[in-house]
Amino acid sequence: FKDEKLDVAVDAGNGSAAAIARVASGAYDIASADMAALMEFYGNNPDTPNKPVAVMMIYSNTPAAVMMLKKSGIRKPTDLAGKNLGAPIFDGGRKAWPIFAQANRIGPVTWTSMDPPLRETMLVRGDVDAITGYAFTSLLNLESRGVKAQDVTVMAYKDYGVKQYGNAVIVSPQFLDRHPEAVKGFLRAFARGVKELMANPKAAIETVKARDGIINPALEERRLAMVLDMAVLTADARAEGFGAVDEARLRLMASQLSDTYKTKVRVDAAKLWNASFLPSAEERDIFKSLKKK
Repeated sequence: FKDEKLDVAVDAGNGSAAAIARVASGAYDIASADMAALMEFYGNNPDTPNKPVAVMMIYSNTPAAVMMLKKSGIRKPTDLAGKNLGAPIFDGGRKAWPIFAQANRIGPVTWTSMDPPLRETMLVRGDVDAITGYAFTSLLNLESRGVKAQDVTVMAYKDYGVKQYGNAVIVSPQFLDRHPEAVKGFLRAFARGVKELMANPKAAIETVKARDGIINPALEERRLAMVLDMAVLTADARAEGFGAVDEARLRLMASQLSDTYKTKVRVDAAKLWNASFLPSAEERDIFKSLKKK
C-alpha cells in the first residue's frame, strides 16, 4: 500500500454482514465480505443508499461444505436425506443448503441450531449427523477436539454443483466516485500482496502475528494452505483469472440466491459488481507464483 502512496488502516472484522453495514454507513471505505451476504443485503435493502460494490473477487469458490464423521456411514450427498444437520442459523452453508440439496437431489433434512463454538463439539458428541460451515475452519476445530482429518468426510459445495463465489473486496460507491485511482492502487497492492503471500507463507503469517500476538503460526500456516486450495487456487480461478468473475455465473448465483433467500426484490448482479477498477490480467496472475516453485 505504501508503494501505491496509500495510507491504509486495517481493522478486524466481525463477519460479512457487519462489514457490509460498516461500508454502507460510511464508517469504512473498503472491506472484505462474502458475495452471498452482499447479494442478500441488496435484495433486502433495495432503497438503502450507498450500497457497497464488489470490485475484486478473492474467493473464486465458496469454501462452504457439509462435513460428517466417516463412522456415520454417510458417503454421498443423497445419504444425507432424513439426517439431522447442525449449524448456526446465519451460517452461509446452511442458508445455501437448498441449492446444494437441489443440485444433488437430496430429500428433506432436519436442522439443529447452535452458537458457532458448539458446532463441531455437537458433531463429535453425536448430537447431529453432519454440519455445514467453512471447511478450513471446521476441520481445524474438529482436530482440536481430537478428530483426525482422515476421519472426516468433506463434501465441498464447489465439488457438488454449487458454483457460488465467496469473499470479495467491497467498496463504498462514494469512495469509488471520489477516489477511483486510490481504489485501483489498492487493488494493485492487494494482488501483489497475494503473490508475495504465496511466495513466502511463513513471512505472511509472521506479519499477522505482529498484529495479533496470540495466534498459533503453525496452525495459521495450515489454515492458509487450506484457504488457498479450497477457495483461491481453484479451477474456476484459473479459468476466470484471479480477481475477476464470469458474469453468467454471477447472474446465476444472484438468481439462485434470490429464490433461496426469498429476498424482497430479485438481486441484479450487474448493480453490485464493477470490474473496471481491476489491475491488468498480468498483475493479477497469481498462478505464476506456482509455476516458479
